Amino acid sequence: MMLTMASSPHNHSHKTVSRVMLTVIAACIPGLIAQVVFFGFGVIVQLTLALITVTAAEAAMLKMRNKPVLPVLKDGSAWLTGVLLALSIPPLAPWWIIVIGCAFAIILVKQLYGGLGYNLFNPAMAGYVLLLISFPVQMTAWSPVVSISANDMNLLETICLVLFEQTSSGLSLESARVTIDGITMATPLDSIKQAVAQGLTVNEAMQSPVFGEHSGLGWAWINGAFLLGGLVLLQQRIINWHIPVALLSVLGLASAIGYVFAPGQEAGTIIHLFSGATMLGAFFIATDPVSASTTNRGRLIFGASIGLLTYLIRAHGGYPDAMAFSVLIMNMAVPLIDHYTQPRVYGHGGQA
Repeated sequence: MMLTMASSPHNHSHKTVSRVMLTVIAACIPGLIAQVVFFGFGVIVQLTLALITVTAAEAAMLKMRNKPVLPVLKDGSAWLTGVLLALSIPPLAPWWIIVIGCAFAIILVKQLYGGLGYNLFNPAMAGYVLLLISFPVQMTAWSPVVSISANDMNLLETICLVLFEQTSSGLSLESARVTIDGITMATPLDSIKQAVAQGLTVNEAMQSPVFGEHSGLGWAWINGAFLLGGLVLLQQRIINWHIPVALLSVLGLASAIGYVFAPGQEAGTIIHLFSGATMLGAFFIATDPVSASTTNRGRLIFGASIGLLTYLIRAHGGYPDAMAFSVLIMNMAVPLIDHYTQPRVYGHGGQA
């Protein structure tokens, strides 16, 4: 009787790439619904444009590289990039914003590096940073939460505004950003940064209608929804706990220390944890298996560094939300982190 033994490892996971990607997309649904509830149909329009663009860009690049198109498209990685980018930009941004961002993410950041598994940077965040640096006006033009918006737009009007930058009734994007109090909308983190720069305190800044009792109006619910989706990913073992726990712990600790030493100029921990892209970044972006660290110790360092950088840039940098910049900076450090955090091989270093 002959015994045939396959090479190690012998414990195989039944999670295919397609299943993992689709599970992550499904986990984004609570956050997607929350964004639609608070910011309107623009989120759906951006998502539709993103999925069309990433599919077309991926297919075109695969054709140029003489690679099979359908098998690669079915892995869902391009669609996940589109979903993450669509959730990160203002819902009423002009159509060409999401098209440029998605095309850049797929063509230059993913496919030109060799496709899934070879890209150094997180494609969605690279596309986001390109857009933020190149088109800062459009990328910071967030519409107000539906409950304080001066304009209640239906789906057709939203489509017109995104595609033509004006509705059939003549409403422009700038007009759509106005709240019922006549205040031009800014995100909670941006509002605090602008107010402190003008000599106001954080408490005075939080008197703006963009804020609720403890955090940004709507943003706390959106971050809570992404937290729920992230917990599902942890329960399904799609992601490891190390990165999100390290990221959120360090961000919370750093913001708490900052608030203790400068309570009038520094936002509190709740604002940092439940504003901007905190939960989306912690559970869905920083945990990208390709561009993140691959060792457990490395993941802790990677996540903690992103949390610290996010706080430092938010509090002392030129951008109100810094998740994308922090992730990309640490993507560059991943080879170094992995090199010094590899687990010791059994028997290595022992005395003869």
